[in-house]
Amino acid sequence: MSQTVDTHCISRRRLMQGLAALPFAAGLARVEAAVSPLLIDSHVHVWKRDAVFPFAAGANVPDVDASAEALLGLMRRNGVARTVLIQVIHYKWDNRYLANVLRRYPGQFAGVCRVNPEDPAAPDTLSRLTEEDGFHGVRLSPAAGPAGDWIRSPLMAPLWRRCAQLRVPMTLLLPATRLPDVVPLLDQNPGLTVVIDHMADVATGQEDKLHLLLTMARYPHVFVKLSHAWSVSRLPYPYPDALEQIKRLVDVFGAHRLMWGTDWPVSRNSLSYAQAVALYRDHLGFLSRQERNDILHGTVQRVWPFGL
Repeated sequence: MSQTVDTHCISRRRLMQGLAALPFAAGLARVEAAVSPLLIDSHVHVWKRDAVFPFAAGANVPDVDASAEALLGLMRRNGVARTVLIQVIHYKWDNRYLANVLRRYPGQFAGVCRVNPEDPAAPDTLSRLTEEDGFHGVRLSPAAGPAGDWIRSPLMAPLWRRCAQLRVPMTLLLPATRLPDVVPLLDQNPGLTVVIDHMADVATGQEDKLHLLLTMARYPHVFVKLSHAWSVSRLPYPYPDALEQIKRLVDVFGAHRLMWGTDWPVSRNSLSYAQAVALYRDHLGFLSRQERNDILHGTVQRVWPFGL
């Protein structure tokens, strides 16, 4: 009898202690939520071996898939709320897999398509992909050599103009040496949002190329992704030289025109997804709170509105 009463009292006491702790736990959760920033990844690729969505002929596809489902798991484990998906080159101009992902996970992703820049029908293709398949933006990738000279061709003007008419961003994967080639197109489309991927892949210490990138700040609708810190750096993680380069971009462009990105799964040979997230979340201590919020979610939401 005594043992039963004692056990009951202990259980009651533990219950009361637990109830008393609830307000503190709720308060702590609110504090943690306030401290943990909203994270929106501006640059990721997905692909999956599926006979319904075949890769382009001759595509050099890694042995391991990078499915939307695998990405969603990584996002959940690392506190990433939303992600911008960029059509991967493995499918070339066939955007059907990515369109399927956007349909299956509405609101979770924004999609950027690819069109053939040497096809006169590219503007109409972009319209269809935007209006029917829900894409929000297009990516062009002019190479540094003669194979990328199409960026100076007459076909660019109607494609860029259509992009402006559709009010979707033009995203550019290009080396810094190609930046002067897009200046006439920027001048012709002053209201078009243009996003430069991966800091134009300017390696640290390349001051002449960095200057080409920094001069783009004179166009108020040009944005830069701070992705590829792992690629442009000459030092180990967390790439302090790349972080210094990011600081210079903040000083010139302002954080409200910069956004972070993991470039998963391209980056996974150099660092894990978790490390890529932590790099921008935890190692940009030189930023003010507002600058940090801009880079982690504010800027990308202005370019790709998620409504969060």
